[in-house]
Amino acid sequence: MSANIPATDKKRIVIVGGGFGGLQLMEHLRSSNYQVVLIDQNNYHQFPPLLYQIATAGLNPSSISFPFRRLFARRKNQFFRLATLRAVFPEEKYIQTSIGKISYDYLVLCAGSTTNFFGNEDIAAAAMPMKTVAEAAGLRNALLSNFERALTCSDERERQELLNVVVVGGGPSGVEIAGAIAEMRRYVLPRDYPDMDASRMHIYLVEGSPKLLGAMSAKASDSARKFLQQLNVELLLNVMVSDYRDNTVYLSDGRSIPSLTFIWVGGVRAQSVPGLGEDCLGRGGRLKVNKYHQVAGYSDIYAIGDIALMSGDPDYPAGHPMMAQPAIQQGVNLAYNFCAQEKNQNLRPFCYRDLGSMATIGRNLAVADIGRAHFAGFFAWFLWMAVHLRSILGVHNKLAVLLDWVWSYITYDRSNRMIMRAKLPLVLQERARREQSTHWGKLAKEQEAFLKEQVSTPEKH
Repeated sequence: MSANIPATDKKRIVIVGGGFGGLQLMEHLRSSNYQVVLIDQNNYHQFPPLLYQIATAGLNPSSISFPFRRLFARRKNQFFRLATLRAVFPEEKYIQTSIGKISYDYLVLCAGSTTNFFGNEDIAAAAMPMKTVAEAAGLRNALLSNFERALTCSDERERQELLNVVVVGGGPSGVEIAGAIAEMRRYVLPRDYPDMDASRMHIYLVEGSPKLLGAMSAKASDSARKFLQQLNVELLLNVMVSDYRDNTVYLSDGRSIPSLTFIWVGGVRAQSVPGLGEDCLGRGGRLKVNKYHQVAGYSDIYAIGDIALMSGDPDYPAGHPMMAQPAIQQGVNLAYNFCAQEKNQNLRPFCYRDLGSMATIGRNLAVADIGRAHFAGFFAWFLWMAVHLRSILGVHNKLAVLLDWVWSYITYDRSNRMIMRAKLPLVLQERARREQSTHWGKLAKEQEAFLKEQVSTPEKH
C-alpha cells in the first residue's frame, strides 16, 4: 500500500493539486475504471478570483473554500491525501510526498502557480502576496492592524507608513484589490474610525506597462483606469518597483513611497516540480506539454492548468493564460482522453475556447470582454457577480457569498472585520517543527539519490 491507499488491479491516476483543473479532472473520471488519488497541501479547494474579498474583509475564508472530502464521500475509487509533493521519480513511477511514496500509472501535475518576485529577495521578504486563502487572511489582519496602529501612533512618518497602501501589479488581482481597499477607505474608515482622517490614506497602484489589464481590450483598460481614478486610487503606470527597504517602496523613476502595506500581485510563476528534466521546462517554469497534455519527454506524466505550457495554438503562441478557464477546459479534455484510452478510442487534442475576461473594480464598477463585445459599469458588475457566484462550489457557499454581497450592497458595510490569528499550543508547534524537519531530511536524501541516479543512468525518455 502507498500512503495507506488500497491496492487495486485498476490503473492508478495520481493528481497533484486540487485547483480548477484537478477538480474537473476528478469529476469527469468519477464513472471511469481508474483508481484516482488526489493530493494537495490543503484539505480544501479555494476559489482564487475572490481572494481579494477575503483580504478586504468582504467575505469569510470559509465562504470560498470547499473541503475535498465532501466531494469524495461516496466515491469508492477516488481518494484524497493531505500531502505536499517533494519530488517525482519517473523511472520508478512514484512520487515522494510529505506522507511517503505514492506509486502511479499516470501522473497529472496541476499544482498551479505561485507569486513571482523576479529574484528580489528584499521584496519577497517584505511584500504581502495574495495567492492563497491563508495569505489573503494574513493581508486582512495586516490592513486592520495597521488601521488600529495608525489611530494611536504619535509619530507622523510612522502614521503615514501605516496608512499608505502600495499595490504592485495592474492585472485583474491588482485592480480588484486596489478598488476594494479604496471602498474600505470610503465606507469603512469613516464609520469605524471617526476620529481618524481617512483622507490621509493613500492607495497607489504600480504597473510596469503603459496600461492596466494588459490581457484585456483597450476599452476595458481605459474603463478600469477611469473607475480607479474615480475611487481616488493613484495610478503609477510604466513604472516598476526597484527595491523595498526601511519601510519604503523604491520605484524605477526615482520616487519612493513610505509604506508598511506593500501588496505584491505583480506576477506569477509555475510551481516547481523536482525530479523532472530541465528540457521540459519553458517560460516561467511551466512544463512544456503537447496537445494531449503530456509533458515533453514523458508518456505517462501530464500537466494542466497554470503549470502547463502548451505550444501550437496560433492564438496563444506564448501559452494559454494562467486563469481558471484554461485549467477547467484542460481538465475536462484530459478526463475525456483517459476514458477514450481506456476504451481504445482516439484521443482528442485540446482546443481552448475563450469565454471572455472580466474584472471588478468596485460597487457597480466592472469591465468585461465577451467575444467582440465590451461592457463596463453596472451591467459588467452584475455579470461578474453572476459568473463568479455560479462557479463557487457548494450550495452553502453560494448562499453565504450572496448574503454577504447583498448585506454589503444595502448597508455599505463589511461584516468580517475581525483580526484573528491562529495559535497552536507549544507542544503542537514543536511537533510540527520536528515533522517538517524530518520531511525535509527525507526529501534531501531522496533528492540526492535521484540526482546520483540521473548522472549515472542514461536518459530513457
